[in-house]
Amino acid sequence: MAQDKRQVDAITSRDTDFAQWYTDVCKKAELIDYTSTKGMFVLRPYGYAIWENIQRILDGEFKKTGHTNVSMPMLIPESLLQKEKDHVSGFAPECAWVTMGGSEKLEEKLCIRPTSETLFCDHWSRVVHSWRDLPMLYNQWCSVLRWEKTSRPFLRHREFLWQEGHTLHATAEEAVEETERQLECYAAFCEDALAMPVIRGRKTEKEKFAGAESTYTIECMMHDHKALQGGTSHYFGDGFAKAFDITFTDKNNRLTNPFETSWGLSTRIIGGLIMTHGDDNGLVLPPKVAPIQAVVIPVAMHKEGVLEAAEALRARLADAGLRVKLDDSDNSPGWKFAEYEMKGVPLRVEIGPKDIEKGQCVAARRDTGEKVFIPLAELETAAQKLLDEIHDNMYAMALKNREDNTFDIKTPAEAKTIAEGKGGFLRSKWCGDEACEVAMKEQAGVTSRCMPLVQSGTEGLCPVCGKSCKTDIFWGVAY
Repeated sequence: MAQDKRQVDAITSRDTDFAQWYTDVCKKAELIDYTSTKGMFVLRPYGYAIWENIQRILDGEFKKTGHTNVSMPMLIPESLLQKEKDHVSGFAPECAWVTMGGSEKLEEKLCIRPTSETLFCDHWSRVVHSWRDLPMLYNQWCSVLRWEKTSRPFLRHREFLWQEGHTLHATAEEAVEETERQLECYAAFCEDALAMPVIRGRKTEKEKFAGAESTYTIECMMHDHKALQGGTSHYFGDGFAKAFDITFTDKNNRLTNPFETSWGLSTRIIGGLIMTHGDDNGLVLPPKVAPIQAVVIPVAMHKEGVLEAAEALRARLADAGLRVKLDDSDNSPGWKFAEYEMKGVPLRVEIGPKDIEKGQCVAARRDTGEKVFIPLAELETAAQKLLDEIHDNMYAMALKNREDNTFDIKTPAEAKTIAEGKGGFLRSKWCGDEACEVAMKEQAGVTSRCMPLVQSGTEGLCPVCGKSCKTDIFWGVAY
């Protein structure tokens, strides 16, 4: 066997240094690379392929509910951005500006979009006239720029990829319904495609999106018990419409303002799935978004018939609709096993001379490491069944991690002890006073994550002021 071209390096243990483990996985699984521009990253082919699968699934879900894709400019005139004061003040610290065009100074500086509400509103102010024009159900796939002070692969980029949905409705009720529907779309996607259990909730006034009347969120727990905001959906009311003079003639021939929503999910979710499912051997990818769902490894492929048998397995799995790869390189089987383990490929299929004699192949699961023998005649059915079982097991393990690390707390001191120890989601009642929310951060080092949409309805005491209240809320340390 030829010398291995490179060895699969060991990665830092999660329990030794979770942050270093995460960086090791991002680099050694060939998901991402650093660039000469601070805070900006290259999504390498394998990392981008995960995003393509996310995009494909979500785009299909958006179109099922009537949304269409558009493309807006990347530059926003300063005067346009200033029309909605709450919105611009929320983004001002993160805005990057273009002030020169070629060698000439621009008459008005242009903001590189941090988000596109103002661009959509400017467009709608010119094209919306009648109730018959509504609803406007738009989405765009693009990159945005936010001048972050610190950066981290996937979790915090200055430039990142995302989708941003923007919709306009004749009534507030329709807009709220849209906001909640898109939150559920994100939640179902995370659970059904990424095997990531989420808490569906609403942000506090302090934590809501700049310019929104209400912000809904899905909150996920990572392996290290920190929270990750997976996606958000915002109800804007008619505030943006009034600021941008968007009006339409309703069914009673009255001129009125429409109601707006926006919602977004970014490549940040890739960081979330890494930290939810990965282990000390590297990535563990959910089958529905894995670039390679099954890799076929010929064992002793120098022996007659082995390579041909492996190619036959690859072809059959591909015909069954799986994303499959045959590795017929001259690297050793052990090297290949470690390589695809690092890359998180859900299923490894091995075949060698003895397997051919017995009319079988060997399938190894990435999530558990378990090996099973599959009769060749049952290959397609067995492979799909295993992929379904892998997804279900990954979801169950992530859910157990969340349930085992969710704690009811009564005081900020109790919250601080847990947050500084093993961490986790901290659940309590809350009186609704922002002063108590700020005090929790100051005294316990945690922020409000969300008020779950499903409330218990029970009464209790706010952990800060001691007032009797009914609102359930989750606190935690977040990425």
